[in-house]
This record gives sequence, C-alpha cells and structure tokens, in this order.
Amino acid sequence: MNALPRRRLVALAALAAAGITPLGAAAQDAWPSKPIRIVVPYPAGGTTDQLARAIQAPMAESLGQPIVIENKAGAGGTLGTDLVAKSAPDGYTLVFGNSGPNALAGLVRKLPYDTLKDLRPVSTVAIVPMLLAVPAEAPYRTVKEFIAYARTQGTGLNFGSVGNGSISHLTGELFNEMAGLKLQHIPYNGGAPMVTAFAGGQLHAAFVTGLDGGPMVQAGRIRYLGAGTPARSDVVPGVPAVAEDVPGFRSQAWFGVLAPRDTPADIVAKLNAAIAKAVARPELRKLFAERNVEARAGTPAELEKLIRDEIAQWGPVVTRAEIKP
Repeated sequence: MNALPRRRLVALAALAAAGITPLGAAAQDAWPSKPIRIVVPYPAGGTTDQLARAIQAPMAESLGQPIVIENKAGAGGTLGTDLVAKSAPDGYTLVFGNSGPNALAGLVRKLPYDTLKDLRPVSTVAIVPMLLAVPAEAPYRTVKEFIAYARTQGTGLNFGSVGNGSISHLTGELFNEMAGLKLQHIPYNGGAPMVTAFAGGQLHAAFVTGLDGGPMVQAGRIRYLGAGTPARSDVVPGVPAVAEDVPGFRSQAWFGVLAPRDTPADIVAKLNAAIAKAVARPELRKLFAERNVEARAGTPAELEKLIRDEIAQWGPVVTRAEIKP
C-alpha cells in the first residue's frame, strides 16, 4: 500500500531537484493566461501601426486572450524595440517590428540592443514594396522624367522619410546614388507625420508604403511613379518598377513580430501559428492587397534570414552615403 506514494515522492523529489514542479509545468502549458502586449515602436496611424492592428483581433481569437497594442514611438523605432528586448521572455510582451529598428538602425548608430542577440524572430506578417511618390501636381509623370528634372535642380529638391536610418531613408539614399541625384533628406518621427508633411506641400518626393500613401493617392494629393519591386508586380498593379529606369534598384520592407530572445520555443511556436492563421484570413489578405501589401507569414528562421540579408544589402549604402546618427 505504501509503494505507490513512495514512488510518487521519489518522482517529485527528482522534479524538484531539476527545478520543475507540477504547478510550474501546468502554468507553462496554460500559456497564454493573460493579455498579450504588442509594442508598436512608432506613432499611431502609420504603416507599422496599421499592420499590427490588422492582426490584433484574429490573434486574440486564436490565442483566447486579448491582444493589447501599445504605441511607444521614439528614436526611429528603437525606443519601443529596446523596451521589448529588455522585457521578460514570457510571451506576454512582443514588438511589431520592421526593417528599420531591427536591421537598419544598427548600421547607422550604436543601439542599446542587438536584434540578432536580444530578440527572437517569431514571424513575418507582410512584405511591402517601397513606392516613389511625388505631389500630384508635379510636372513629371514617370521615373525617367523625375530623374531628368531632379538633375537640373541640384540640391533644390528633398525627400522625406519615417526617420533617420529607416527603410524609407535608405531607399531614398540608394535612389540618389543609383540615379545620380542630390535629393536632400528630411526625417520625420513615423509614417503619419511624414504623410502630413507631404500633404502640406513640404516634400518633393518620398519612398512610402501603400498604407501610408494610399489615402493621399485616393484623395488626389500624390501619385506613385514607381515601385521598389525587382519587376512589375501585382502587389502594385499599374505601377512600373523603378528598376525599369534605374537598373538593379530594389527596395522592399518586411513587417513582423519579434519576442525577447529567451522566450521559450513552445510559446514562439504558438505565436507563429496564431500569426499564420491571422494572415491566411481572406478578409485580411484582401485588405492588404487593397493597400499594396503582400500578406506573408513565415517561420522564425525565415524572418531571421530576412534581417541578415537586409544588413548585408544596406550596410554598403550607409557607408557610401555617409549616413550619421
């Protein structure tokens, strides 16, 4: 009669020696047991914020817990990203990241975190081509015409970006280099402020996403001259590729979710599955398509490769353009 309790005591002792308790195991299996916070490191209303909110409800439905979006803007997206990098790796604090603070900003200045060491990729959500936008009343109608006009203006034209070291900034510098231009860079703290400046007539050009530029295109305030896709794409129907006039030009951004580096693999797997399920929804894919966004979930390894590839692509641009903090 005493043999069974004795075996149980031995098993419990072994678990305790390993730092494991039945209660702890049950708690881990119960994840998530409270709301999950997704930090958007930019102001509300911009591309990153819009994409994060698009997956908010579907993820909450899959995981059975509320998803809370928190905007923590500043320092080109690095302030909010650093907050998550230093958060507890328990799956309850995530960052909705993009190319800027997770691959590019570190090429420009020293950061308080290392994306590849301090953050754990979970999944992409979208791939977004950068679009060359100009005021609707501008006299040039094509990329070729814009380049010809800009060359006559020297440093008299500008281009806007969502922040120093961002994908929109580096894309503009790459365009300057490859097209032989001298457009002057004007950084803003996020997509929404940049679009407001564009609407106010303060910018001559900008590389924007379809989410930032779409409402202004529909309102007749700006138009797209070209896309950063390697060739013409159904993601931006009717818009030629910039590469048709600037051979080899390419610029596309990724958006996705990352967690603190030591987040357990099983939690990352559950988050990845919830994101994949959200991105597969027909209504979300339709929403993205209407805004020139390619819905694309992926594995953590695929997102990590995207980050490494971007660092390799944009590092030389930062060096040649002498981009400083």
